[in-house]
Amino acid sequence: MEDKSMDMKTTEENKVEQIVAAEPMVQEPADMEQTAAQAAGSEIPPITKKDVNRLFFRWYVRAEMSNSFERLQSLSFCSSMVPALKKLYPDKEQRAEALKRNLQFFNTEGIFGSAIHGTVLAMEEQKARGEDIPDDMITNIKTGLMGPMAGIGDTLTWGIIRPILLGLAASFAMQGSVLGILFPFAFVIITYIIGNYICNMGYKLGRNSVKQLLQGGLVNDVIYGAGIVGMFMMGALAASYVDISTPLQFTINGEEMVVQDMLDEIVKGLLPLGFVAGSYFFLKKFPYKILWLLLIIVAICLLGSLTGVL
Repeated sequence: MEDKSMDMKTTEENKVEQIVAAEPMVQEPADMEQTAAQAAGSEIPPITKKDVNRLFFRWYVRAEMSNSFERLQSLSFCSSMVPALKKLYPDKEQRAEALKRNLQFFNTEGIFGSAIHGTVLAMEEQKARGEDIPDDMITNIKTGLMGPMAGIGDTLTWGIIRPILLGLAASFAMQGSVLGILFPFAFVIITYIIGNYICNMGYKLGRNSVKQLLQGGLVNDVIYGAGIVGMFMMGALAASYVDISTPLQFTINGEEMVVQDMLDEIVKGLLPLGFVAGSYFFLKKFPYKILWLLLIIVAICLLGSLTGVL
């Protein structure tokens, strides 16, 4: 009897296992959503370098075209992202959510700030492929990086590169050379190449791009080196543009002493150097007193001319 009961139990268990094996697996709702997201993500075409270049071109052309007091560069930012978002989100509702997400307040420097565009594009691609990236994370990345990238860009682009090129253009123009007109165009080409490279770097490195850029030490080295070059160029341009001399002469023991020749023996261009250094230290101590500095310069020139000192 015991053997028969054991055989019957074993037979029933085998039947249950066969029925379970034959029935289709029922997925939980969360598993079904994840599977659907993975299936949808597998159908999305990859973002190419051409897409990133197109994004930066649209941003470079439109960065300052839609500024408003409420959102500043948000329309330009979103407009540059439109072709890539169409590629990542074929569904109109998801695309609309992405557009709203990228219409939030945005303001940074246009060249080095393009690293943010590459970073956001990489995060949007990950989100479109089903990865768990909340909307707030994308917005917070943009908000957190606007300030640091603006500081870097303002220093390098507008504080060093632009003054050097325009100073060289003015120097050639004063000599009557037509080459001076080429330097403003050179500024456009140089900044476009830099910005396009930084945008691609932001996309390749994703959220870690700006972190590596800031912590790698490269930016500090570039700023330091560009600052040295900029000061060298400003010194050369100041020596060329600032023309100050004194006509003072003295006769000692029957020998005529020309003050200007004596100053040139000490340091060539000592008076222009002193003028530029004095203006620099004045602005360093009183950074918002430019009008006062101009009035002081005019007063010194008038007094020097009237007294015959300058």
